[in-house]
Parts: sequence; structure tokens; C-alpha cells
Amino acid sequence: MKLTDFKFEIDDLNVPEEPLEKRDSAKLMVLNRAEKTIEHKTFSDIHEYVNEGDVVIYNNTKVFPARLKGKKEKTEADIEVFLLRELMPENMLWDVLVEPARKIRIGNKLYFGEEDDELMAEVVDNTTSRGRTIRFLYEGPNQELYDKLDELGMMPLPPYIEREPVEADKERYQTIFATERGAVAAPTAGMHFTPELVKKIEDKGAEFLPTTLHIGWGTFRNVEVEDLTKHRMDSENYFISKDTSDKINKALKSKKNKVIAIGTSAVRTIETSVMASGMSKPGTGWTDKFIYPPYEFKITEALITNFHRPESTLLMLGAAFAGYDFLMEAYEEAKEKDYRMFSFGDAMLII
Repeated sequence: MKLTDFKFEIDDLNVPEEPLEKRDSAKLMVLNRAEKTIEHKTFSDIHEYVNEGDVVIYNNTKVFPARLKGKKEKTEADIEVFLLRELMPENMLWDVLVEPARKIRIGNKLYFGEEDDELMAEVVDNTTSRGRTIRFLYEGPNQELYDKLDELGMMPLPPYIEREPVEADKERYQTIFATERGAVAAPTAGMHFTPELVKKIEDKGAEFLPTTLHIGWGTFRNVEVEDLTKHRMDSENYFISKDTSDKINKALKSKKNKVIAIGTSAVRTIETSVMASGMSKPGTGWTDKFIYPPYEFKITEALITNFHRPESTLLMLGAAFAGYDFLMEAYEEAKEKDYRMFSFGDAMLII
């Protein structure tokens, strides 16, 4: 398939800039691939589609406040640093973007916070593919640095959300599953779950299983090649435990229980873990797995996902799972029925 196959207009779409106060009150569109039917539900109804013995795979990554506003030494020019990922925790080295970038040189010192010495960093490299490498000049353990970044930083809301982040976003732009710090974008399908809804599903005999994929800023990067086979995803760190893999494999072997993935990041994690036998293998590493039509899913049997931006890799994964024509039909229906789109929007269950 080509990039232009995934193009559609967004000018008249309902794109919210705030999440719903009651997370599971979002709309839920249910796509049945075998019957080619579309149902319209509320997300709190999703327990109706989960059965005893099913396993529900979630991404437990936690978004950290990755945007820092500061000043450059001497000139006191305003700068903004976007923390992409931690490179060497022992040396407090980070891969970052800096705006404006043109006047930032190796050796420049950057200051953050109300006091000049509250938090400082030094630019140590400007040759990385993403921008710059900085070293925080902080005397203390890494956990104290993380606490300081949490205090001074702002949440990295998606670029199509035009408002500035507020303090409340540090909780609102997170899932209830978030425990492992490391993402700069939320696994938004998981944002619809509440503790009460999880318990209702568990009471039916299903089990929630964690995986980790630290979503990077590349999730918002435009695909710039018409031929999708030539697109390369940014690598992202993932982890899948032996317990999660073993329980996935048990469900797969049962033939009657489903493996349900919450979000495209969970799908990419479990599909990365596939062995030659078609079973899941535990492990950790980096994945740049790009899923687009046609693709044979080895593990994922149902998918919970949001409505995604045109020409995005997330939309392409959804099309690979649902079938391109069926998914495009669903998006047209969502538009007609004023579904809320993108990160703070409504959800879709594909079975």
C-alpha cells in the first residue's frame, strides 16, 4: 500500500484538547472482522466482549514531563529542551531537541528553574540524528534528578494539541497502568480504563498482563515516503516478562481464549516477541517494528485502539488488523456520528 492510501481531511473532525472527566464514558465503536458489522457502544461496555480465560495486554509505560523551559548562559535567551530519552543514567546524559537549535553549540550551558543554579545542563554533542546530547550538572542520585525534572517539566502533549500543558496533565495524560517511567507519548487506548472497569473484567475471569514499550516522539513523526516499505520507525525500548509470555502462549494454545491488546504499542511489543513457532518469547531490547497492510498477526487476536491521524503509522497498523477497506468505512461512520478523534478521543474495539 502507499502513503496516499491513508490520507483524509481532518478540518471538520472533532479533535478534543482535553480528556473526558469520566474516562470510561467515551464512545466505543466495535468492529467485527468476520461479520463486517459495526456497533456503537460506550467504553464501559467493553467487558461484554471479554471472556473467562482471555488475556488483556497493556503497556505500563509512564509519560514523564519531557518539556523544559530555560535560558541559555550569558545571553539569557529563552530556550526549550525536549527530553527524548535517557542515554546513560550513570552520566545523566540525555538525547534532546532544543528550540531554537541554531544558536546552541557544544559547551553551552543551559539553566532551568526560577534560580539560575536550580538545574543546569551542558551541551556535549550536536551530531545526533535527533538533535543534541546534554549532560545534567546535578549533584545527587538519579532519582533526585527525576524528581526535579518532574517538578520543572511540562507534559509533552501531542503536537496537534495547540494549548500549553497544565499541571493537571501530569495525571490526565497517563493511563492507570503507568508504572515504568520512560515515554514521551501516552499509550492512549489505555486511557479509557478505570480501576472499576478493570475489576469488572477481572471478575469475569480474564487477566491483565503488563508489557513495556517506551513510546518515543517518533510516533508523531510523519511518514515521508510514498512506498511504505522504505519507511523506518524510530527504535523504542521494550520489555516482556516470562510470566506475560507464558500466559499469552497458554491463551494461544487454548484456541478458545483471546489475546486482547490495549493499543498499538502493546501490539508492537507482543508481535516483536514472536518466535519461529508463532509463540511469544520473553525479552528486552529495542524494536523498530513497522506494521502495515498486509501483515499476518501471530499473537494479537483483538485490538483496542483510538482513532488515529491520517498518514500515521498507528492508522496503518489498525488497517493491517481490521482490513483497510473495513477500517476506512469505520472512520467515515465515526466522522458522521461525531466521534472524538486522536489522543483524547473515543475508542475502537476490533474483534
